[in-house]
Amino acid sequence: MRAWPVLSTILWWPTLGALVIGFLRWLEALRGKAWPQDLYRQAALFFSGTAFLMVLPVVVFFHTGYSGLQFEEQVRWIPEWGISYALGVDGLNVLLVGLTALLVPVAVLSAWQEVREHVAGFYAVLLFLETALFGVFLAADLLMFYVFWELVLVPMCFIIFVWGGPRRVYAAFKFLLYTFAGSLFMLAGIVYLYVRTGGQSLLYSDILQVLQTTHPLSLREEVLLFLAFAIAFAVKVPMVPLHMWLPAAHVEAPTSGSVLLAGVLLKMGTYGLLRFCVPLFPQAVPKFQAAMVALGVVGVIYGAWAALAQTDMKRLVAYSSISHLGLIVAGIFALEPTAVQGAILQMVNHGISTGGLFVLVGLLYERRHTREMDAYGGVAHVLPRYAAVFLVVLLSSIGLPFLNGFVGEFLIFWGAFRRYPVATALAVTGVIWSAVYMLRMYQRVMHGPVTREENRRLTDMKPHEWAATVPLLVLAVWIGVWATPFLERTQTALRWIIRQ
Repeated sequence: MRAWPVLSTILWWPTLGALVIGFLRWLEALRGKAWPQDLYRQAALFFSGTAFLMVLPVVVFFHTGYSGLQFEEQVRWIPEWGISYALGVDGLNVLLVGLTALLVPVAVLSAWQEVREHVAGFYAVLLFLETALFGVFLAADLLMFYVFWELVLVPMCFIIFVWGGPRRVYAAFKFLLYTFAGSLFMLAGIVYLYVRTGGQSLLYSDILQVLQTTHPLSLREEVLLFLAFAIAFAVKVPMVPLHMWLPAAHVEAPTSGSVLLAGVLLKMGTYGLLRFCVPLFPQAVPKFQAAMVALGVVGVIYGAWAALAQTDMKRLVAYSSISHLGLIVAGIFALEPTAVQGAILQMVNHGISTGGLFVLVGLLYERRHTREMDAYGGVAHVLPRYAAVFLVVLLSSIGLPFLNGFVGEFLIFWGAFRRYPVATALAVTGVIWSAVYMLRMYQRVMHGPVTREENRRLTDMKPHEWAATVPLLVLAVWIGVWATPFLERTQTALRWIIRQ
């Protein structure tokens, strides 16, 4: 009896949800009477929630001692061109698939009251985005990876363009142009690899095997291909100086868009660096290793200093993402097992902490329609539960011991210091600055007297807001106290990466 295609079900289930929402919208137009808008919200929550329940057994029953792909599916799609429909999970992507499945329901809940126009279209696009994100992390064929990589742009651009802020058109086009232009370099690299390896297969495992046995690349070829792939991934991270699209996209996107943009989309870049650049081009990696670590550290410091200068809370959190992702890049290219393992875990930690911060800033914006810190003050007196949740998420972002951010940062610093002590010391200063700008934001918004009458009328956390934030709080504490189950799932793949 053939095993049930678990990963295909996970991959296409959100698309089925998008089609169901589209069908409900068609029926609404046909009957000439509107459904309650909550029907679309509940449908989106059902399909994203059940997708999370499908992913959960994959993460829980993942075999920690096996380095190859698990739950693997492979079908020859276009045999004459060597293109396959291939899916699989290993230690590099299993946690990111779980993170995606977690944050989409959080995004659905965070948009519950924010999105009031074209509700059906919004949730259909959001579910289609979930499929595209799953496809990026699950794809085991290079062309399939590229197709899903590009598909992610479409729903995210729509989310910004249709449901974004006043400058949404500018932000959407800037996001599209930067990321699409960077992706063309990767496409050129994929085509070259396909031709160079004999044009027989685009499976990741086949190309890797051919490069290591019958058709090894020259150093010059590896250098050029490393650059082609790294540019595409650096734009998505985003690494300085290719980061200019990020603040505008975050500020103009609705809360749910910012949650997925920071929580998942940016990890596509760091995942790509770890999945493709390091194993496929081992001769080129030492040539760029110091430069990539240096760029990562520059991102840490630049992002922190830029965040310090912000008065808009959402823009501050956006720049903090540049800082945190810079640290992850530095951890990856330290190529020291502890640092790389910390970088993988920190991808998940950043999604939890920064995704939570965007949710909480969005909840405050819904109530007051401003993100300027000076418009608040004394909010903790009016919203004590909200202030408590905000504090925990903020401290997890800073990296307080016994919360998730501390574990990943400590592992990166511990490992990277052995090879790059000066760069690591500079990166530590970025973490210190992160405490400064985050705590300053909290002090200005939450403490002091309530001087504005509008702030006195604010209401505390609602049930759907608790539902969006409690899972993030639980994970933040769980990883901070007992990170072993998460680290175990990365160890075998990590050893394989370092061997390459």
